[in-house]
Amino acid sequence: MKVRNSLKSLRGRHRDNRLVRRKGRVYVINKTQRRFKARQG
Repeated sequence: MKVRNSLKSLRGRHRDNRLVRRKGRVYVINKTQRRFKARQG
């Protein structure tokens, strides 16, 4: 899991990436390629 200031560039790296808000934090998750994970904040 990477921690980044901006997740917009990470979201575009794979077409299955999703932006999800959980517990006041923003996450990028991917169900098919699980290595694409990131958190903001």
